[in-house]
Amino acid sequence: MNNNLNQNLNQKAIEWTSIQNDMKLKFGKDIYDSWLKKIDFVEEFKNYVLISVSTRFIRDWITSRYLDQILQIINNYNKQINRIEISINDNYKIGNPGSEKKSQFTDKKNITFIEDSFLKYNRIDPNKNFNNFILGSSNKLAFEASKKITEDLSHYNPLYLYSGVGMGKTHLLNAIGLEFKNNKKIMFISAERFMYHFIKSIKSNEMVKFKDYFRNTDVLLIDDIQFMNGKEAMQEEFFHTFNALIDKGSQIVITADRAPNKLSRIQERIKSRFSGGLVVDIQNADYDLRFKIIKSKTNELMLLNGDSIKISDEILKFICTEIRSNIREVVGALNRIISFSRIYNKVPSLAETKVILKDLLNMSENKVTIDLIQTIVCKFFKISKNEMLSARRSRYLVRPRQTAIYLAKVLTSKSLPEIGRSFSNRDHTTVIHSVKTIEKLKSEDKELSLNIDNLKNKILYSKENEV
Repeated sequence: MNNNLNQNLNQKAIEWTSIQNDMKLKFGKDIYDSWLKKIDFVEEFKNYVLISVSTRFIRDWITSRYLDQILQIINNYNKQINRIEISINDNYKIGNPGSEKKSQFTDKKNITFIEDSFLKYNRIDPNKNFNNFILGSSNKLAFEASKKITEDLSHYNPLYLYSGVGMGKTHLLNAIGLEFKNNKKIMFISAERFMYHFIKSIKSNEMVKFKDYFRNTDVLLIDDIQFMNGKEAMQEEFFHTFNALIDKGSQIVITADRAPNKLSRIQERIKSRFSGGLVVDIQNADYDLRFKIIKSKTNELMLLNGDSIKISDEILKFICTEIRSNIREVVGALNRIISFSRIYNKVPSLAETKVILKDLLNMSENKVTIDLIQTIVCKFFKISKNEMLSARRSRYLVRPRQTAIYLAKVLTSKSLPEIGRSFSNRDHTTVIHSVKTIEKLKSEDKELSLNIDNLKNKILYSKENEV
């Protein structure tokens, strides 16, 4: 039997070599050597493949640019594979396809996960720790509070961190998990994934197992709690899980994009318990912190890729000065500059940098929110926001709702699911339908087209939208 197992594993390794050759042909030698060669094959499951890369940056780069095409290549060999999971592992090396390789990903006795989702939802990233979290005045309190609970469990409980996107909340959550993982049972999960397991457990009649998993833990780390809004049954279960963990002395750490009292459609008793611990606001990064982060990321990328390309401080200072919305966009701007440098084998001038980052620079100046769009559209069509967000499909409500959804897609950088959630948790397919409907009507109805242009101007130049 062991011989058969080794034979199967060897066969998979040979198939991956063929896939690597296909990737080299499809993407070209430069892209393959720079990014795709760094992929290590781990294991093939019934309907997905697990691969490994060394850093989160490589994982994100491959996911955003090449993953769909890699899946198409894999489908040429196995039509059953419908997704690719990427794990981050600094120590994993190719050429070790036996049980030792598998154990590197499964021997995590102190981390509690739903059994059949262990590999898929392990979100702890070894590259996000306290040592590489860059400190500034805006995030120092959040950092110190996070460090404190790893030294003195339940010193304040829960710890609630909130900020806009890209400010380091998830990094701190991950760092806490890394500190605890060797001697505590930890659960690191997003609110959406909690909901997924909750619904799945109800459907499979396994609520007892669900409760055991989530209540038999020493540390619960839950990300983006705002996405739990409106799900009454799930909030009920979360409330009891929260109380059970507090009663047994477990530490709870929560992140969100707003303060507890600003959470929408969350039970008051849950918001009250969140407020009963330590609530810390991570402010927007100032210039000095942005520059420290981008300088550190530049050195990291040069070390990773062995590049001789050196981005000038003039360009780095320009990025930090012009892009102020969040750190993620600052790093994204740097990635664009480095990609330009690698493709054209030269560092762009300041003028070229402005062209490369044109949309990001505009985005940082444009503070349009979905809430603002909804308010202005409702005023224009003389309806209330409650009517717009309701489930009613009256003709006089449908067109304003579709118009607001369309403008949210055009004027913000929010994803389709995010837009849907802002319109009473509508599905992303509803968003797509609304956008297509308005685009079609604009070409046919001049009055509607003019109204939408007027709405755009009101939204973009609204006094509420001034920084």
